[in-house]
Amino acid sequence: MALSRLAALYGVATSYSPSPGRTVPVGDTAVVAALAALGVDASGPAAVRAALAAREAHLAERLLPPTVVAWTDGALSGASPLAGLPSGTRVRVETEGGAVIEWTVPWTSTSTAAAEPAPDGWAGLPPGVHRLLVRNPDGRRAEAHLIAAPRRIKTPPRRTHGLLVQLYSLLSRDSWGMGDLGDLTELAAWSGHALNAGFIQVNPLHAAVPGVPGGPGSDPSPYRPSSRRFPDPVHLRVEAVPEFARLTGDARDRAEALRRRAEALREGVLRGGELIDRDAVWALKREALELLHEVPLGPGRRADYHAFLAEQGPALEDHATWNALAEAYGPHWHSWPAALRDPASPATARARRELMDRVDFHSRLAWLTDAQLAAAQRTAREAGMDIGLVHDLAVGVHPGGADAWAQQDHFAPRMTVGAPPDAFNARGQDWGLPPWRPDRLAASGYAPYRALVRGLLRHAGALRIDHVMGLFRLWWVPEGGDPTEGTYVHYDAEAMLAVLTLEAHRADALVIGEDLGTVEPGVRETLREHGVLGTSVLWFERDWAGTGRPLPADAWRADCVATATTHDLPPTAARLTGEHVQLRHDLGLLTRPLAEERAEAALDVREWLGLLSRLGMLPGGMGCEEDEIRAVHRFLLATPARMIGVWLPDAVGDRRPQNLPGTWDQYPNWRLPVADATGRPLTLEDLAASPRLHAFMAVFREGGEGCGAARTAPPGAHPV
Repeated sequence: MALSRLAALYGVATSYSPSPGRTVPVGDTAVVAALAALGVDASGPAAVRAALAAREAHLAERLLPPTVVAWTDGALSGASPLAGLPSGTRVRVETEGGAVIEWTVPWTSTSTAAAEPAPDGWAGLPPGVHRLLVRNPDGRRAEAHLIAAPRRIKTPPRRTHGLLVQLYSLLSRDSWGMGDLGDLTELAAWSGHALNAGFIQVNPLHAAVPGVPGGPGSDPSPYRPSSRRFPDPVHLRVEAVPEFARLTGDARDRAEALRRRAEALREGVLRGGELIDRDAVWALKREALELLHEVPLGPGRRADYHAFLAEQGPALEDHATWNALAEAYGPHWHSWPAALRDPASPATARARRELMDRVDFHSRLAWLTDAQLAAAQRTAREAGMDIGLVHDLAVGVHPGGADAWAQQDHFAPRMTVGAPPDAFNARGQDWGLPPWRPDRLAASGYAPYRALVRGLLRHAGALRIDHVMGLFRLWWVPEGGDPTEGTYVHYDAEAMLAVLTLEAHRADALVIGEDLGTVEPGVRETLREHGVLGTSVLWFERDWAGTGRPLPADAWRADCVATATTHDLPPTAARLTGEHVQLRHDLGLLTRPLAEERAEAALDVREWLGLLSRLGMLPGGMGCEEDEIRAVHRFLLATPARMIGVWLPDAVGDRRPQNLPGTWDQYPNWRLPVADATGRPLTLEDLAASPRLHAFMAVFREGGEGCGAARTAPPGAHPV
């Protein structure tokens, strides 16, 4: 069928396999819509025939694809892109460092092996993004981006454990109503020294889409940001900005008044049962930062700021311009005046000049946030952490935000990312995130993706990639359509992985892939070959190919972060008691009778606790929640996993999930502070003094204390 052949040439799927042995066809409407988003007219038989003929002719005539990948060990994965070039073709590589490497494709053969370069070719390439040029004997020329990268990302220097925390939920006595980078820095110093933690994994700190004054609030989800490229200044510790100490007179009085109002916000969350209100926090911080913006920078600070502007270049200017325009016209660029919807239009250039002070303000905020992120990572390493901060990369961005505006040529129009129907969601999912176009990424040498990864690794020891399967394919849903009416669109996984390994190599960092759920065959194996660690959650690790029982510790994979839960799953205490089932029932989320769900959840827990008991990891027997939580983590330590992640709320018995998938306003997603087993919010200072936390963390040292054992708080601590 012509449409199927055309779709295949553009990486658009016409069927998919939700489970082994089952294939589901994709409707023609979804295929035609995906092709249209790629700029291909497949609206009728004649259009399909014309597009197919044009595509086949283009592929037959081109000498090189837009982007070529070379591994710096000298070998190319699969057939060489140079294999089809005639003997005598001249190959020239201009490296990003200014060097030139040249060779000739041997005359003797046009086979794949013969097309591999001599030792002064691929094997001499330094890691980087280079320019590749070829000229064949009849004079035809072509050029491409050449990504030269190490084949594997480094592995952790030694086995380590660390904390998983949603930063906004971690308030301290100095917070302005939500956790901030000052709290992260303090957490890094304490957990590195006192808990021997090797890393802290945080939620995405991406810049959010601001709320509308007097209108709808901002989306609290950190996984639907305005920009993934730049962090959100709401995380700034205002008092840690050097210019704060230089405020005088009325400005100083106003800043102190703002701080007192922030204290009231904080106390409302900690003592008054209020939810974290990101918009209220930002309103106070923004007013304070406006005051700081009026303080002249000293010569050294100004030089550092200008160096940051030069380094970040047009990407930061676009980001700051979007923020300035959002203040004037609202946070969704599709509703702006038509001329301002194009970041390169003369009208936008004129508006940028007119709003230069606001553009400078938002650029300054990016610089300040970058500096505090650097301080947090520096503190983590000084506290003895091998890895330090692990930043989280969301799957995509808000369609009305800064990235979608500034990079709109790279996004597929009228498409959103989601997931097809599966055993857990019969109607599929629509995440409301516009997908990148694979063809535009390749044409640019993956420039936006490279800048994104490089920026996130700037002050990090590792990067977690949410839904890492998206490096291979994403489920595209036509805008306004049902998620069941989508299809998969494939990306050049080799190029995406080459960018990842290259930038991780430059930053000397690790990469962790969130690979939970349905994963296409071969994906985990490919990720492992490139050194990308996976994610293994205890409750999902069973012998699915055999007995279906809990997977023995020695059968777990080593190349992963092993954990008991994540931000989208119930805390361990809630799972052990079955409270997570009751919560979903109360919110009308269950698809089966409550009794059935309870019985299944209880059986799951009994099987795991039975295994832990047989292994001697429950010395006090079953029935003590704290000991059971410790036993779960003893088991994680018994696996070969290179990294063990501790969900920080688990250490103090918090029962509330931070996010409950399938809910919007029925549950306070992304707005809860860390709390104890009774639901009482805890500060960072409370956590550091918590006997329960220290008894729990003893598991990661030597042995641990049972339920009946006396627990002694650290000096000066108050029991939690």
